[in-house]
Formats: sequence, structure tokens, C-alpha cells
Amino acid sequence: MRNTDILIIGGGPAGLAAAVGAYEAGARDILILDREERLGGILKQCIHNGFGLHTFKEELTGPEYAQRFIEKVLAYQIPYQTETMVLDVSADKVVTCVSRKNGLEQIQAKAVILCMGCRERPRGSLGTPGERCPGIFTAGTAQKFTNLEGLMPGKEVVILGSGDIGLIMARRMTFLGAKVHACVELMPYSSGLKRNIVQCLDDFGIPLLLSHTVVDIHGREHLEGVTVAEVGPDLKPIPGTEKYFPCDTLLLSVGLIPENELSEMAGVKIAPSTSGAEVDEQLQTSVPGIFSAGNVLHVHDLVDFVSEEAMKAGANAYRYVQGQLPQGGRKVPVQMGFGVGGIVPQFVSENAEDKVSFMFRPRNVYRNAKVIVEMNREQVLSKKTMILAPGEMVNLSIPVEKLKGLDKADSILVRIEVPEA
Repeated sequence: MRNTDILIIGGGPAGLAAAVGAYEAGARDILILDREERLGGILKQCIHNGFGLHTFKEELTGPEYAQRFIEKVLAYQIPYQTETMVLDVSADKVVTCVSRKNGLEQIQAKAVILCMGCRERPRGSLGTPGERCPGIFTAGTAQKFTNLEGLMPGKEVVILGSGDIGLIMARRMTFLGAKVHACVELMPYSSGLKRNIVQCLDDFGIPLLLSHTVVDIHGREHLEGVTVAEVGPDLKPIPGTEKYFPCDTLLLSVGLIPENELSEMAGVKIAPSTSGAEVDEQLQTSVPGIFSAGNVLHVHDLVDFVSEEAMKAGANAYRYVQGQLPQGGRKVPVQMGFGVGGIVPQFVSENAEDKVSFMFRPRNVYRNAKVIVEMNREQVLSKKTMILAPGEMVNLSIPVEKLKGLDKADSILVRIEVPEA
């Protein structure tokens, strides 16, 4: 059995940043494991720009952004193993993995950082009626075909869902000569960033059909078309609103799911609201010494925030190895009030040392609203904002001095307050 201080599972943006964060905090015994041939994760196929505005103060493509962190990993001489599949993680931080080079092996770590990322929700989880014919792809699969393999999925396209990957693929398919008939969204709002709606749909005249969904898929040997209908407040199709779109390609951009199978093997508690691990303000899970960061923890809107979060996890993992990270004590639960969804962290330690950062997604579109944080029924933060939308995450940072009495608090409540009509 091999030994290492910090073992990082995943070599995408989160894993790379976690390694850099751990090294810059002082760690020297680090190992990254990744199942793909090359480091970089999903960013390798994201050839559009818009990355790095927060982290590097300039616009980069996905591969350029990943390369910045890869170069740091190489400069710091941080070891990594690609083409290595992790099979199991135990609660005592023994990681079992397999690769062509080393075969089956076990690695004992002092701290583990989970950075496995997320996967796309497939058609099977939607319950959409119709034929099971070729021509239906997740948006990320289509992105890999076009950007990495030089393959064209089709020429006549409808996109179901308005997640960021779907919006970006609407523009990409248009660039490649396809006709994108519409982007169809079940909810009355888009789940993507506003800038992507403008740059990827509006600029190319691609309609965004809100409160609509695909109710039938036509074709046997290959996709021939889809029927789209409007839905009511109950999200059920409204009879008589059906419209047929002839197409040979249906792209699905209907949500992302954190890859937490390994987390569950280690006994890590999973939060229903995020489908990721429950963590405290230090990004430590319910299993001491196991940390989580990036899209495996909760699906982010910007990769810059993934990197920032993962660097924090890396630094805290090293502090844990050194015995410098406070352990034990009460964990004060964080409650989601009106309009708040998928908040991270789920707990704050009574011995929190520094500022406490919260991230969440609004449940709807709210204008001229306030984000309020309360502890012991007393307000500790109020932040006014012009607009909140599910496609863009809310970041709150509270100095620990404002959380006096944390050791006696029952809970922390985060809620949205909207002006009365």
C-alpha cells in the first residue's frame, strides 16, 4: 500500500485548483488521480471564451483556463496519475484504484479531496414519450463530438432545456452551419447565465420558448421531428398548444448531477438540496479528513468559483494533515428560507475562525429583493440586489465577528425578502 498526505480524486478544474491550494499552503506530499488521458476535465472541450474573468482578470477559453492551472501543477512538480479509475474510498481514507500502468492498488491518505465533478441528466430521467431513435444527445456529448472529435451530430436542431451548455451549443451548432429551431425550457425562466442567453440565442435570432416542453419524439430509424407544447403553472402540457418542429437532432440540457458515488462509499452524508456532500465552512464533509469542492459538491455557474472553492479545500486539507484545523465542537445547521435553494455550506462550526462564505441559487426570479441572514432570530446581514435569478449563484461573505454567539445558536437562516406588491 502506498501512502500520501493529500489525495485528490479528479483532475479537472476543481482537482487542479485543490492541488495548487494545498501546495501553496505548504503541502508537498500530494497526488492527483484522474480517469481521463489528460488533465483538464470538461474544460478541454469548452473552446468558447468567457472563463477566467474573476480569477485571471481576462477572458480565456476553457483549455486556456485549464492550462494555467496545469502549468502550476507542473511547476510545483505535483505528482498525478491519469487513466486511473478510482473504485472505492473508505471512511479511513484508503483509496482503491486501477490503471494500466500500476494495476490494482490501494493508497492510504491522511486527507482526501473529492473533485469528481458532475454528469448530465440523461433522457431516461425525463420520462419524455416517443420513439427511442438515434439523434438524441446530451448537450455535453454533442459538444465533445464537435469540439474534440470533429463530428457533426446533425443539421436541424431543437434544444430541450436552457442550461449553459445547451445555450452555448445553440451558438456552436449555428457556427457549424446547422439550423437551431428553438431552445425549449420547461420553467418560466432560463437556468442559464443571462450573458449566454444574449450572446448565444438573441444574437442569432434563436427563440427561447419558456414554459414549454417536448411532448413527443418522432422517428424510428432516425429522429424526424419533435412536438413541443406550452405548459401551465402545474408544468403539465396545455392541450391545443402543440407545435411540430422537423429536426434530425435533439440536444438535452436538462440539468447536471454531482458524481457522488465515491462520496457515498466513504460514508459521506449527501445533502438532498444539492445532491452533493454536506460540508461545514471549511468544506470538510461529515467524515473527518475528507473534503469536497467543485461541481461534485454543488453545481456552479462559473468555473472561477470552482477554482476559488477548491483552493480553499486544498489549503484546509493541509491544515487538517498538520493538525491545525479545529475539529469537534457543535455544528450549527444552515437553514434555507424563502427563495433560497441548494445552499453551501450546510453547517457552520461553533469554532469558525475566519469569514464564512455562503453560496446558493435563488428558486425563482426576484427583483429589488434583499438577501437576509439571521442567527438566533437576529439579523446579521442584509444585502440588497436588483435581480436574482436561478441561473446565477449568490455569494455571501460574513466576517466571523458578526456571528458572535455562534456557540449558542440553534441555526443560521438565509432567506430572500421581496418588496410587497
